Amino acid sequence: MKTYTLDEVQDKLIGKKGTRERDVFEYELQMDLIGKAIKQTRQNRNLTQEELGKLIGVQKAQISRIENNASNVTMDTLLRVFSALKAKIKLQVELPNLQINVEE
Repeated sequence: MKTYTLDEVQDKLIGKKGTRERDVFEYELQMDLIGKAIKQTRQNRNLTQEELGKLIGVQKAQISRIENNASNVTMDTLLRVFSALKAKIKLQVELPNLQINVEE
Protein backbone atom coordinates (compact mmCIF):
# COMPACT_ATOMS: atom_id res chain seq x y z
CA MET A 1 0.00 0.00 0.00
CA LYS A 2 1.36 3.41 -0.99
CA THR A 3 1.57 6.04 1.71
CA TYR A 4 1.36 9.79 1.17
CA THR A 5 2.70 12.70 3.16
CA LEU A 6 0.33 15.38 4.44
CA ASP A 7 1.84 17.84 1.95
CA GLU A 8 1.15 15.44 -0.92
CA VAL A 9 -2.46 14.96 0.16
CA GLN A 10 -3.00 18.71 0.57
CA ASP A 11 -1.45 19.40 -2.83
CA LYS A 12 -3.75 16.82 -4.43
CA LEU A 13 -6.99 17.80 -2.65
CA ILE A 14 -6.56 21.55 -2.13
CA GLY A 15 -3.98 22.55 -4.70
CA LYS A 16 -0.28 23.21 -4.63
CA LYS A 17 1.13 26.04 -2.52
CA GLY A 18 0.98 29.32 -4.40
CA THR A 19 -2.12 28.41 -6.41
CA ARG A 20 -5.26 30.50 -6.00
CA GLU A 21 -7.23 27.54 -4.65
CA ARG A 22 -4.63 26.83 -1.96
CA ASP A 23 -4.30 30.52 -1.02
CA VAL A 24 -8.09 30.85 -0.63
CA PHE A 25 -8.26 27.66 1.45
CA GLU A 26 -5.44 28.76 3.77
CA TYR A 27 -6.93 32.26 4.16
CA GLU A 28 -10.35 30.86 5.06
CA LEU A 29 -8.76 28.42 7.49
CA GLN A 30 -6.86 31.21 9.23
CA MET A 31 -10.01 33.36 9.47
CA ASP A 32 -11.94 30.40 10.90
CA LEU A 33 -9.23 29.86 13.53
CA ILE A 34 -9.27 33.56 14.45
CA GLY A 35 -13.05 33.44 14.86
CA LYS A 36 -12.84 30.35 17.07
CA ALA A 37 -10.09 31.95 19.17
CA ILE A 38 -12.21 35.08 19.65
CA LYS A 39 -15.19 33.00 20.74
CA GLN A 40 -13.15 30.88 23.15
CA THR A 41 -11.46 33.94 24.68
CA ARG A 42 -14.80 35.76 25.02
CA GLN A 43 -16.28 32.76 26.80
CA ASN A 44 -13.22 32.42 29.05
CA ARG A 45 -13.70 36.07 30.03
CA ASN A 46 -17.37 35.30 30.83
CA LEU A 47 -18.63 37.80 28.25
CA THR A 48 -21.73 37.33 26.13
CA GLN A 49 -21.69 38.29 22.47
CA GLU A 50 -23.92 41.23 23.40
CA GLU A 51 -21.53 42.42 26.11
CA LEU A 52 -18.51 42.20 23.79
CA GLY A 53 -20.48 44.03 21.11
CA LYS A 54 -21.27 46.85 23.53
CA LEU A 55 -17.59 47.13 24.49
CA ILE A 56 -16.59 47.74 20.88
CA GLY A 57 -19.72 49.47 19.59
CA VAL A 58 -21.29 46.79 17.39
CA GLN A 59 -24.39 44.63 17.55
CA LYS A 60 -24.45 41.08 18.92
CA ALA A 61 -25.05 39.79 15.37
CA GLN A 62 -21.71 41.26 14.24
CA ILE A 63 -19.86 39.41 17.02
CA SER A 64 -21.62 36.20 15.98
CA ARG A 65 -20.54 36.71 12.34
CA ILE A 66 -16.95 37.38 13.41
CA GLU A 67 -16.85 34.25 15.56
CA ASN A 68 -18.27 32.11 12.76
CA ASN A 69 -16.22 33.60 9.92
CA ALA A 70 -13.79 36.43 10.56
CA SER A 71 -13.03 36.86 6.84
CA ASN A 72 -15.70 39.49 6.29
CA VAL A 73 -14.64 41.99 8.94
CA THR A 74 -12.54 45.15 8.86
CA MET A 75 -9.12 45.29 10.43
CA ASP A 76 -10.40 48.11 12.66
CA THR A 77 -13.18 45.91 14.06
CA LEU A 78 -10.80 43.00 14.64
CA LEU A 79 -8.37 45.28 16.47
CA ARG A 80 -11.20 46.61 18.66
CA VAL A 81 -12.28 43.03 19.47
CA PHE A 82 -8.73 42.04 20.37
CA SER A 83 -8.32 45.17 22.49
CA ALA A 84 -11.60 44.50 24.36
CA LEU A 85 -10.43 40.94 25.03
CA LYS A 86 -7.07 42.29 26.25
CA ALA A 87 -5.19 40.34 23.59
CA LYS A 88 -1.60 41.13 22.71
CA ILE A 89 -1.48 41.99 19.03
CA LYS A 90 1.48 41.31 16.76
CA LEU A 91 1.18 42.18 13.09
CA GLN A 92 3.94 41.30 10.69
CA VAL A 93 3.94 42.37 7.07
CA GLU A 94 6.66 41.17 4.76
CA LEU A 95 7.14 42.74 1.36
CA PRO A 96 10.14 42.31 -0.93
CA ASN A 97 13.04 44.27 0.60
CA LEU A 98 10.82 45.57 3.44
CA GLN A 99 9.68 44.16 6.75
CA ILE A 100 7.20 45.90 9.07
CA ASN A 101 6.44 44.79 12.64
CA VAL A 102 3.67 46.33 14.73
CA GLU A 103 3.02 45.33 18.33
CA GLU A 104 0.29 46.64 20.59
